[in-house]
Amino acid sequence: MVCGFHVYAMEIKAEDNGTSPDQQRKLANKKLGFKLLWIVAGSIAFAIALVPLYNVLCTLTGLNGKTKTTASEISNTKVDESRWITVQFTSNVMPGLGWNFHPKQSSIKLHPGQVETVLFEAKNITSQVVAGQAVPSVSPGVASSYFKKIECFCFMRQELQPGETKIMPLRFFVSPELPSDVSEMTLSYAFFSADKP
Repeated sequence: MVCGFHVYAMEIKAEDNGTSPDQQRKLANKKLGFKLLWIVAGSIAFAIALVPLYNVLCTLTGLNGKTKTTASEISNTKVDESRWITVQFTSNVMPGLGWNFHPKQSSIKLHPGQVETVLFEAKNITSQVVAGQAVPSVSPGVASSYFKKIECFCFMRQELQPGETKIMPLRFFVSPELPSDVSEMTLSYAFFSADKP
């Protein structure tokens, strides 16, 4: 009964506008189609923007262990000799990058504020020029914003000739403001294939 009344009301309205109910239905369907297209386009734009926004958020806040991709300054940093921090180093090479990559030492013990340099070694095991980009992360996540890189191979794309081995330095310090309950952290590097610019 309600459906019949709705169709009847549409017919009366259609007669008032000079359009048939079929034309009105087609017009309503067309409007709905445009609305759905806008929703789909908006969803795609949001999905594309989500990854860069997430990376910026993680870098700024230290969420998910992401660290800054720019050099930190050492200005006015005092060494806290009252405690020790152990920093462990791990590395991964992602599929598609024909490299061997590892830290020259597995861990280091230092005071907060103390500047240290550690070395990583990368070797191109292919017969062609291969480029890669290192992405660092620190765990626990709360420690990531206190890990300060002064010089790092991860700031730029690295390129190795066929069979070339390269020593890559990391110069860093751990901020004395690191919470006192954190005495160990792990810096992990994942090297991804990087196309030529």
